[in-house]
Formats: sequence, C-alpha cells, structure tokens
Amino acid sequence: MRKIKLNRKANGKYKMEYTNIEARLLNQLSKLNYILRKNKVLDLVELVGNTKKLLIRNFASGIIKGIGAGIGFSIITALIIYLLQKIIKLNIPVISKYISDIIEIVQNTK
Repeated sequence: MRKIKLNRKANGKYKMEYTNIEARLLNQLSKLNYILRKNKVLDLVELVGNTKKLLIRNFASGIIKGIGAGIGFSIITALIIYLLQKIIKLNIPVISKYISDIIEIVQNTK
C-alpha cells in the first residue's frame, strides 16, 4: 500500500493527496462509521458491559409487556362477550342457547 502524499501549499499548510486505494478505504470507513452510529452500536456495547443496567432494563421491559398483555386480553375478552350478547339478542334459536350457556359460565366464574 502506498503512503499518503503531503504537498505543501503556498500558505505553509499541508494538503493530503490520496491514491485510489486509500480513497476507497476512507470511503468504506466513513460508511462503516455511519452505519455504526445509526444503529447505536456503542450504546449496545455499553449496555452489555453494565450488567446492573441491563438487568434493570430487561426487568422493566418484562413488567411492561406483562401489563400490556393483561390489558389487551381483557379488552379482547370484553369485546367477544359484548358481541356474543348482541348475537343472543338476535334470538337465533340454536346459536343463542349455546352462547347464553357460555356467557353464564363466564359470568359465574368471575
């Protein structure tokens, strides 16, 4: 690999001239740097290195997911019971009997 050439300008500062290989390498490094910053890899590495912080974050995440699942299940169950009650009010002979039995079972278990 060739070394980077330094050309002195008239004002005393140096200007770097890159060969084709170095220019491509710098371009790839800048792309890699962008991807790593975009994906916050440094934050992940820091989090994995700090076990206490990782455990607290995972514990809080689990609690929030559990609460969300409970609320979601309750809402879906309430909607199903509401729809079944509407079907019973339509008074379809065979379906209404089975649905009313199911609703009675659910209400008795509360």
